[in-house]
Amino acid sequence: MGILERMVANDHEELVFVQDRAAGLRAIISVHSTVLGPTLGGLRMWPYASEEEAIADVLRLAEAMTYKAAASNLKLGGGKAVIIGDPRKDKTPELFRAMGRAIEKLGGRYITAEDVGTSVEDMEYIRETTQYVTGTNRAEGGSGDPSPTTAAGVQESIVACLEAVNGAPGRGDELLDGVRVAVQGVGHVGSILCRNLAAKGARLTVCDINREQAERVAKQCGAAVVAPEKIYDVEADVFAPCALGSVLNDKTIPRLKCCIVAGGANNQLADADRDGAMLESRHILYAPDYVANAGGLINIYYRDILGRPCDAEAWSPTGIYETMRTVLRTAREHKVPTYRAAQDLASARIEEARRADK
Repeated sequence: MGILERMVANDHEELVFVQDRAAGLRAIISVHSTVLGPTLGGLRMWPYASEEEAIADVLRLAEAMTYKAAASNLKLGGGKAVIIGDPRKDKTPELFRAMGRAIEKLGGRYITAEDVGTSVEDMEYIRETTQYVTGTNRAEGGSGDPSPTTAAGVQESIVACLEAVNGAPGRGDELLDGVRVAVQGVGHVGSILCRNLAAKGARLTVCDINREQAERVAKQCGAAVVAPEKIYDVEADVFAPCALGSVLNDKTIPRLKCCIVAGGANNQLADADRDGAMLESRHILYAPDYVANAGGLINIYYRDILGRPCDAEAWSPTGIYETMRTVLRTAREHKVPTYRAAQDLASARIEEARRADK
């Protein structure tokens, strides 16, 4: 299927290719939907093996952001951008300034933020050349690193799933005491999630492609460390994917030894229909990723878009908890997989906005 055919099939509005030879920039920006508002999504920097791989990733990520914003009832659309390059070797201030100039040309249809491979510091360089950037330094009035709020929302989702599995609604964080959690990826979000869970008494096993980082987090949290390829075989109550997408597939799902999947990574299901149904058939409760990891987006929306204080009530991890409970209840009552219940919730809000706009 060609690029335009893929865009038509999934209702993508715009795909922009960017290059700046002097800055060494090769990037792609995807605007999936502006039905609910301007698109907002992170800027990922990754050494993609091919242009095709980068295109597929940015399209999937942008679409997921549309559903994330809709499920969280935010007046935002879904977008994403990727820079093709190694964040450990290829970053320069001029690279991000060039990216900012490209974003500025879109006139606000796409608003960027940090993501895998980028940081608050990188957003500061982008801010020099565009106004359409979020997640900048708090000292300068920005919302800062969204990772803490993302991690908090994932924790709320784990609690909601534990309550559903144990049939004990309302017990909250006390359910985390003694729970075994296998965390895949201990970068920005994963490391904070580990510290938060450990503080509540959870027993952790972690992995990361950066072994030193995994060891560092494990020491802080009293966790065990396994090689990345072994994380699927860990006996745990919860598997928490907090790295890259497509980790739940026909090869990994049969290996899982858990009853819940709830993590911070985007696009965890390689194929939503196939892999969502496979998890369901194995009686593994799946917390739809774009509901679980919406805390960072909510944080940015309140602080940077609305300009409102971002206290607990504003970005509300409790809101994520209630949304997750709604999704789990709907899935149970209508006898559909949880990913389908979440998608139906988001799609209904998008269609309502589309009808209201006519």
